[in-house]
Amino acid sequence: MQRMKVYGVLLGAAVAVVACGTTGAGVWAQPPGAVAAAPARGEDVALEARLGELARAHHGKVALYATQLNTGKTASLDPDAVVQTASVIKLTILFEAMEQVREGKAHWDDKITLEPGDAVSGSGLLLFLDTPQTLTLKDILSLMIVMSDNTATNLAMDKIGLDAVNARIAWMGLKNTHLYKKIGKPATEPMPEDQPKFGLGKTTPREMAEVMQRIGLCELDHPGRLQTGERTLAAGVLSANDQAICGVAMKMLRNQFYRDTIPRYLEKLDATETGSGTASKTGSLNAVRADVAIVAGKTGSMVLSIFTYDNADTGWTADNEGEVTIAKLAKAIVEAWSPTGIDGKTLVPGLSPPPPAIGGAAASN
Repeated sequence: MQRMKVYGVLLGAAVAVVACGTTGAGVWAQPPGAVAAAPARGEDVALEARLGELARAHHGKVALYATQLNTGKTASLDPDAVVQTASVIKLTILFEAMEQVREGKAHWDDKITLEPGDAVSGSGLLLFLDTPQTLTLKDILSLMIVMSDNTATNLAMDKIGLDAVNARIAWMGLKNTHLYKKIGKPATEPMPEDQPKFGLGKTTPREMAEVMQRIGLCELDHPGRLQTGERTLAAGVLSANDQAICGVAMKMLRNQFYRDTIPRYLEKLDATETGSGTASKTGSLNAVRADVAIVAGKTGSMVLSIFTYDNADTGWTADNEGEVTIAKLAKAIVEAWSPTGIDGKTLVPGLSPPPPAIGGAAASN
């Protein structure tokens, strides 16, 4: 037993000095002779050591936060690093839209017109369409999530309101997440001093994981809810209205077009024919690759929030190192926490719990 304690201290010390990238970022340095702090409750120290190895091999910086919702397990590397969001910030727009639909301030079939001059460059389809075009709010949000359509994102901000999105971010208690402005358009009000550094938005892996977790668990704003620490982990406790709203959002996220990051190696572990076992939103800039996802592990759903930045590889091929690194990190997490694979049947609003344990182990069918 004493030998195991010594091993735990040594392993904790090793994790404490893991470097997330060859540039030296993300190093948790300790003074000589310092004793490693005890792992936080639920922290998977062995997994973090493996993730650190993968991060050190990456030519850039890595920051991530992951948790398995039903077990409370966590793994992280520099989880509170403030990073560029790229298109991952679009999750906050989706969440505020869900809230406005629940409150009756907006409706999925609200008409939105794409006018001449609305189109902006970058990802998406709307910039190729003749104008004017009339779409619904659901159409716009679907394009924003599935194709990361920048023009659709701007139309969604016009409809939902930039200030409303940031107010919702504050309501969630996220201190380092902010949506600055529309894409490819000049700001209409004074920008914070740090906007040039971050561009469209800023966040941390831990905070963006919180946004995705709220969407997956369908934690919409109800009086008294969450203020007492309440969280949901069963679809059956949700109202029919909430399930319908969150079901629309989940369908968008499960049909993510860009699948070379978190889903890259995981789809081979998913034998279901009822839909993808991952629901995700990606973000990409020349030196940034990011993905935030819910992964439907057979032993319980997981939220993965992974960012690579200051990347040496700034190319736009499927084998971009940042994308491959994210895929390797995701594979390591899922294989550690759900070795029997993933199953899309549980990826529903509220997130269905895993099957009951059989003989002390989770059922694999």
